[in-house]
Formats: sequence, structure tokens, C-alpha cells
Amino acid sequence: MITSCPRCATALSTARGAEPWCPRCEWGLAAFEPDRRHPEIGWRWADRATHRIAWRLNESQFRALAHGPLAPRTFTMARAAIMALAVVMLLCVAAAAAAGIWLITYDFPRLTILPGVALLGLAVALRPRFPGPGEAQVLSPEEAPELFALIERVAAATGAPVPHIVGVDSSINAYATAVGIRRRRVLVLGVPLWAALDPQERVALLGHELGHFVNGDVRRLPLQTMALTTLGELASLTRPYLPRGSGLYDLIVGAAQWVLFRVVRALHLLVVSLSQRDSQRAEYLADALAARAAGTPAAVRMMDMFLVTDALETVICREARARRAGAAWREAADTVRRNLAGSLPLLRQLSRREEASLFASHPPTGLRAAMLQCRPHLPAEVTLTESQSARIDEEIAGPMEQARRDLAAAH
Repeated sequence: MITSCPRCATALSTARGAEPWCPRCEWGLAAFEPDRRHPEIGWRWADRATHRIAWRLNESQFRALAHGPLAPRTFTMARAAIMALAVVMLLCVAAAAAAGIWLITYDFPRLTILPGVALLGLAVALRPRFPGPGEAQVLSPEEAPELFALIERVAAATGAPVPHIVGVDSSINAYATAVGIRRRRVLVLGVPLWAALDPQERVALLGHELGHFVNGDVRRLPLQTMALTTLGELASLTRPYLPRGSGLYDLIVGAAQWVLFRVVRALHLLVVSLSQRDSQRAEYLADALAARAAGTPAAVRMMDMFLVTDALETVICREARARRAGAAWREAADTVRRNLAGSLPLLRQLSRREEASLFASHPPTGLRAAMLQCRPHLPAEVTLTESQSARIDEEIAGPMEQARRDLAAAH
């Protein structure tokens, strides 16, 4: 068993039971570990190849952006291809709907009504969708004036528009998106994550999420979103189903469905992989806006929190079962940080291996922290005091208690 690096003779290191690598020259860091990753394609050789490609793309993108301009893109060939595909798909759905209506109404009633209903049903299934804000509890400025004031301050610092809808949920996460036909901006904060962060990290979280409204994120553009969701729905519709005892006819239909499903799924994966380069660049830009709002140290600390999400979830759920929330979650998170502080450099490196994927919308967490550290350090433009932070917690005390109950029930 190799215990030292063949290149520089440094002792190999590991974390979380992963294959060891050299922390100095990073020999072995790019290794593919199929038993540690959820299969993306299902064939080991294909998963190994996509992992290798994703690793190289991640590293080359990082090198290109680390000391160069970091600005939103308005046009790329990949984005143009996805937009063209979305337009074609939209026209096909409209054509299927029109053909279905014509077959149903032509010289009614006739047998053409059957294919007409089928085409119309397909068009309805593949129609563009504009989802709402989900199950988040929507807040109003009257309910949480301190929180809304902070959001306005961070929006001004990052040059982002204020969201139309602000909500909270019980997840250890946060997200920003656009919903509905009017593309209303939505910001949702996971209460457990919010409670676990210190005041400046909360500013960084808001800066990052609001940054998605100005960073050119392809996932929030309606045409690109339609291409991704419609192809995903089509893949679900064409998934083959072969019951036991099927005859020759069923076998033939099942084989045709299998081929169609593989073609549609391959196209879907291709579109996703093309869009994710832009999405990852957008994440780097959102991180930069987080650093502008909260200062680089707070943005890096917030990023490191996502390296220990599993441990964080464990202690927060433990506190939730003990009927403790709010300040107890913050104390538990601080304990996790102290216990894992010495492992953070290795966890950052390991994230580059574990999170390398052609289909990942985010760059590896370790690269995101490194990007912030290698760029010019920024002072905080928005400062949140402990007292202001405590008042926000009082404003969302109801949703925080609901989150505690949800976590206790789920775990």
C-alpha cells in the first residue's frame, strides 16, 4: 500500500474514507471512485469518462477565472444551441396541439379522433411549465421588516433587484429563482441554514442568492428552462415499461420504447451538460457578489459550511428532536466548525473529486472557496450586527419552530 506521494514523497492524506491523495502536489486527487458516487449514466466506463472530462473542465474553468475577468455572459454557443432547441421544441409542441385539435374536429365524429386525442394529450404533457415558489412560507414586509430591510441593503450593494417574493422553508439550503409567466423573482431561505450562520455569513448568503438575479444564470432564463424541463418530461413519458408475461407485440413495442427513451435521455443529458458550464460560471459570480456584500472572509466561511453539511444536518436534527432551535442550532454549528476546522483543507480538496460532474450546476465547493481566496479580498459593504440578527430571528420565530417540528418528524 502506497503511503507517500510518488512525485514529492509527501505523506498521503485522506478524509471520509476516500482513496488517499497527496495534499501538496495533489497526486491521486483526480481518482474516480465509483462506489462513492451515485451513478450518473450507469455504465462504469461511461461514468469514469464523464468524471475525467468534468475534472478537466472544472480545473480549466477555475484557472481561466481565478485571475481574469469575472462577468456575466450574455452569449455563448452552448446557450445559443439550447435556445434554438427550445424554440424547435416549442414549435413542435404547438404543432402537435394544432394537429390534435384538427384531427379531433375534422368531419367529427371519425376515427381520426383517436390520434387527435393522443397528439393533444402529448402537447399538454409537454407544455411549457412555469412553477410557483413551492411549499415555502411567504413572508411580508410587515411580518419581517428587519429581514426585508437587510435584503434591500444587500441588493443595493450587489446591484441586484429586490425579489418580489421572500419565503422560508425547513431545508438546510437557500435558493433564488423566477416563477410564473411574469418571471417573478423569488428568494427562499432555509431556516435551519439561516440559524446556523453568523451575522456576516447571513449577509454573504443573501449576497450570493440575490446575485443570481444579475449573473446571467442560464437556469433562470425561460427558454433554456423550457428545454430542460420539456426534455426531462419527454424522457419520463418514453421510459419503457415491460410487464411480466408480455407477448411478441409487447416485446417489439418495449424495444422501440427503450431505443426512444435512450435517445431522448441522451439528448437531455447533452443539453444539461452544455448548460452547466454557464451555470457554474454564474455560481462563481454569485460568490463574488457575496464577497462584495459581506466581505471575503465571511463569504469563505459560508462556503466552508457547505463542506460539512452532513455533520451540520446531524447536529441540527439532534437539537430539533430535543425541542431546541434558533440559538441552539447556531451553537451546534459552531461546534461542528471547531471539530472539523483542521480537516477543512482536505475536505476542500476532496470536494473537487466528489463533486466533479458534467451535470452539476455548481462548481466543487472547494474550488469556490479557493476562487474567493485567490481574488482580491474585499471589505464588507453591508454589516449586520448581532442585535439586528437577533431581531430577524424573532421575526421568523414561527417558521423556525415549524422547521424544528418538520426536522424532528423527518428524522
